[in-house]
Amino acid sequence: MYFGYFILAFLISFLLTVLVRWFMKRWEIVDWPRTEERKIHKKKIPLGGGLAIFGSFFILAFLLFWHGNWLGINIDHNHVLALFIGGLVLLIGGFVDDKYNLRPRYQLLSPIIASLIIVAFGIGPSIITNPFGGVWQLNNWQLNDYLTSANLLVFLWLMGMMYTTKLLDGLDGLVSGIVAIGALLIGILCLQTAWLQPDVALLAIIFSGACTGFLVWNWHPAKIFLGEGGSLFTGFILGSLAIIAGGKIAITVLIMGVPMFDIVRVMILRIRKDKSIFSGDREHLHFRLLASGLSQKQTVLLFYAIALLFGVTALFLQSSQKLIALIFLFVLMILTGLWFTKKS
Repeated sequence: MYFGYFILAFLISFLLTVLVRWFMKRWEIVDWPRTEERKIHKKKIPLGGGLAIFGSFFILAFLLFWHGNWLGINIDHNHVLALFIGGLVLLIGGFVDDKYNLRPRYQLLSPIIASLIIVAFGIGPSIITNPFGGVWQLNNWQLNDYLTSANLLVFLWLMGMMYTTKLLDGLDGLVSGIVAIGALLIGILCLQTAWLQPDVALLAIIFSGACTGFLVWNWHPAKIFLGEGGSLFTGFILGSLAIIAGGKIAITVLIMGVPMFDIVRVMILRIRKDKSIFSGDREHLHFRLLASGLSQKQTVLLFYAIALLFGVTALFLQSSQKLIALIFLFVLMILTGLWFTKKS
């Protein structure tokens, strides 16, 4: 049954992408080549592909969770509505940016609003697992009903996830593929007896199918890009699913660990060079791998393999072991960064 919904989401996303691509080409909402240092495509490519993922995901989500019997203790109407409103804000903000190329400070508005929507709907964990045993209560500190440690964690987590996928979106199929892997692994984890959450699993698997359907058109050479809104939306949904699933943040960090740590490394480099942290360049790991001789497909497949390896491993690890794996990943990224820094 879950496989059937994955295929259905895949097909809807695949067909919607054709429609979105035609619309974006007609309205000249395209990514022109060589307008920034980090862009490597040689012809104009339609933007706004995230709209196809958004449409296929919520078509099935509304049908199943509003008119079906899939609402459970983990997913309710508020969850689906919050994800929809937040996602819509990101798509609208991204559409405007794709059309008019907004300044970085204006690009921040839609992800901030989307994160605050999730907080306002009360979505977030009250406790998180202590890797050394026991749990941490997140609401021990609060200034008022809204400014609590739990809400602050949710806000920072979602902003971090959105900017991870936004800044990772530099090669064909990189973001859509890794997010599809992450959502699928969260779905599989939620079907395990120890954490059985069939409603969250279904939502995650539908999202994975939607990303995979888009990936067919986004694979190198890409026929369409996610666009600003799409790159933010994928991180927003994946981050939200990790929260709704009862704090599956550790496994999500392991899946997205390489791009997360890479972003920190690149931001440190930009600060040292007195450049804006939002400036575009080719310091990211995927660009450095291209410069070292790998093709786009080889680089993307390497990222897929790392995400899949750490994600599958995390399914079988205890909390303390996940922390060790995360430390190992961090050290690996530091060594990789140092090696590339020394290479011309």
